[in-house]
Amino acid sequence: MSTKIWLSSPHMGGNEQKYVNEAFEANWVAPLGPNVDGFEKDLEHFLNADVNVAALSAGTAALHLALVQCGVVHGDEVICQSMTFSASANPIAYCGATPVFIDSEIDTWNMCPIALKEAIEERIAKSKKPKAIIVVHLYGMPAKMDEILAIANQFDIPVIEDAAEALGSTYKGKACGTFGRFGILSFNGNKIITTSGGGALVCHTQEDKDKTVFLSTQARDNAPHYQHSEIGYNYRMSNIVAGIGRGQMEVLSSRVAARRKMHDFYTALFKDMDGVQVLTEPSSDFYSNHWLSAIVVNQEITGKTREDLRLALLEDNIESRPLWKPMHQQPVFANAPYYGTDISEKLFNNGLCLPSGSNLTDEERERIALKIQEFFSK
Repeated sequence: MSTKIWLSSPHMGGNEQKYVNEAFEANWVAPLGPNVDGFEKDLEHFLNADVNVAALSAGTAALHLALVQCGVVHGDEVICQSMTFSASANPIAYCGATPVFIDSEIDTWNMCPIALKEAIEERIAKSKKPKAIIVVHLYGMPAKMDEILAIANQFDIPVIEDAAEALGSTYKGKACGTFGRFGILSFNGNKIITTSGGGALVCHTQEDKDKTVFLSTQARDNAPHYQHSEIGYNYRMSNIVAGIGRGQMEVLSSRVAARRKMHDFYTALFKDMDGVQVLTEPSSDFYSNHWLSAIVVNQEITGKTREDLRLALLEDNIESRPLWKPMHQQPVFANAPYYGTDISEKLFNNGLCLPSGSNLTDEERERIALKIQEFFSK
């Protein structure tokens, strides 16, 4: 069998080991130290905004702490984009709250502003004003932040940006993850840069960052003994893991360029192929890192389904993946409210993520192209 082509595999830059070795040599292996501080500063510099970043154990941990700091408690409701990974919605349940899911719009596949406003107005009419709005920049594509923020501001509801897939993406020149009260980053193994596992919470004040660090280190009070006045969590990033992140930050810009090159590759490949649409920025306001390149296959035109294509690629050991199954269709959230039409459902039924790694070779791209061309020519 041919060697496997992965959907999105880790891509080391070379200097990660240096920072990790420095941590070992100095015995800085606890969840604090110069790599953590340095990684946070590197991220703040890259985001190019007046923000404070707290490095944590996962993007999910960051989202949970954002909800905690927005005052979400048992019995509350939180609005969440439906088309996303479950990690965007699970922390709502951690808080004992109920997610209210919102459909996508067709331009970016992200939260639909029309459905968002409808949901807020109806929840308020039922005396259930949402405590927060979680918007996701899906596959690195920025959401329509102007419209979403205008609605959030109208109803005075804080926005939490799930930018786990969008490090390096911008909307109107401003970095994704810096628009809302909080922003979420992820450094999971398949992300545009990785710390093997890890995440970060982007804050707009030093006070919010300090509170994040406090909560993420078991909420220990300032006392010579162990005293706790609040519930805390073990969510801080370790100095070893942060060392990997520091090395990855050195190559982040080149990783974004490589992912965008993969998007250009697929755009050219499908240019003259009727019935296949590549997810692309709707205007120059949107700049996607194209963490994953994704397509929608129109069966009525092509006579084939996205599942047919997935299986054909799999035969040649090429990994691809259906789009996220919408959260409102997930068994675990079957009873949650949902607002919108069927856009996210149609995207899931017809959409496919294609190999997008920054470490794909010309030979692997050629193999992908040949297999796809062969599939659609039959």
